[in-house]
Amino acid sequence: MRARFTVGEVREQAMDIVDRDGLSALNMRSLATALGTGPMTLYNYVRDREELESLVAEAVLADVKVPPPSEDWLADVKCIAIAIWEAMRRHRNAVPLVLTRRTVSNESFAPAEQLVATLVRGGLADRDLLAAFRGVLSLIMGAAQVELAGPAAVGDPEQVNIDDAGRIARLAGDAHPHLAALAFTSQQSSMPADFSRALDMLLAGIQTCADAPRTERKGRRTPKR
Repeated sequence: MRARFTVGEVREQAMDIVDRDGLSALNMRSLATALGTGPMTLYNYVRDREELESLVAEAVLADVKVPPPSEDWLADVKCIAIAIWEAMRRHRNAVPLVLTRRTVSNESFAPAEQLVATLVRGGLADRDLLAAFRGVLSLIMGAAQVELAGPAAVGDPEQVNIDDAGRIARLAGDAHPHLAALAFTSQQSSMPADFSRALDMLLAGIQTCADAPRTERKGRRTPKR
């Protein structure tokens, strides 16, 4: 007998609830209502709330839209990083789940695999490859957490950033002039611009490692073009 729903359908409905009403609105009863079934039916698909939340985290990663690769591996790393970050921005209510829930599906591993494969093309040594991978992911997750799991999670993130920077500038005042000046700069920027610039700075360091003479490195991988 065919299952009444696919796991993908359950995941999609759960994601819709979180996107629309927030993480606190997701439970077996609300999901069952959205699917037009009873709560007990859902236990055929997920064992508990933790597994349900893992499905939502997987839904965010499944929504990562990575463009086709180009001949420039470093530019491709940037495209992948931005694609992951933008997926998290589209589903900002689910950011805490992406940060805290383990995902084990092939689909959820795809963005990470694409990121590693692209870094491999740069010919980084194994330890540099690992550090670069973790560094890029840390920037993505850290930026998402600061922007979307903090005050900016409520309302328009850009306006919240401007208002929050203004508040910091006023509180810092003459006692902390550098912080006040930086807060003013923040008001003139945007979150996408800041993320892109920070990513460029990180990638410049990765490029330096990739360009280091062979004699200075051990375990260098052969670039894959």
